[in-house]
Amino acid sequence: MSPARDLPQCTDSDLSLTDGVALLRFCRDDVRNALTGTALIGDIVNVCNWANEDERVGALILNGNGRAFSAGGNIKDMASKSGMFGGEPMAVQDAYRRGIQKMSLAVYRTEIPVIAAVNGAAIGAGLDLACMCDIRLGSRRAKVAESFVTLGLVPGDGGAWFLPRVVGTQRAAEMTFSGRLVEADEALEIGLFLELCEPDALLDRALVLAAGFAGQPRRAIRLAKRLLAMGQRMPLDDFLDHCAGLQALAHHGTEHDAAVAAAISKITSKA
Repeated sequence: MSPARDLPQCTDSDLSLTDGVALLRFCRDDVRNALTGTALIGDIVNVCNWANEDERVGALILNGNGRAFSAGGNIKDMASKSGMFGGEPMAVQDAYRRGIQKMSLAVYRTEIPVIAAVNGAAIGAGLDLACMCDIRLGSRRAKVAESFVTLGLVPGDGGAWFLPRVVGTQRAAEMTFSGRLVEADEALEIGLFLELCEPDALLDRALVLAAGFAGQPRRAIRLAKRLLAMGQRMPLDDFLDHCAGLQALAHHGTEHDAAVAAAISKITSKA
């Protein structure tokens, strides 16, 4: 892993790093933090890539600064066939592949825990972005929708892959086919949110949760996240072989030695 480097410059977001917790807040409230037609996709991709390379980072929080977490695609651009929605079909396809789908891959491949602190509406690609994260905390003001069909579209950012892994295939199908708005209480009930928080307490709760993750041995956390992802796509026998290999690395790491010594010291002191 490469040494620490400067925090990446963000265009439409604010980024901070405190005690191992990186906080990326989207700052385009004028368009309800729409992902298209802004620099938010590039900000997210750059921060995820930086977090993978900088061992100071133990957890990452994504949060919307303003009314919404993210409104997803910019509808005005869709209406005018401008930006990534303009041009012939091949050009639009390439715009998805080289734009928002890079974000999908970057968030999914982030090697540390990623928490979505969903402060308000998460609509379309905004909901999908939240589902790309490991954990979602919701404000009681939050509302979510897999709303693509209501605009005659499909989830071009991979939402049909992420959403079923969060809420199950049957609920994902119902949300996708209806495009309906899901209120915060229901989002908690179906497992989309881990917890609900009062609006003023959401970010503090996310910071506490992230700090707990960042306080764990950093390399063990990254290896554990890698296993969680691989477990979704590997047969058990191959997966167990891979677990054994990563565990061998962990057993010979200085983090393991220090953690075991601390545990033994704690046991001894209580004897």
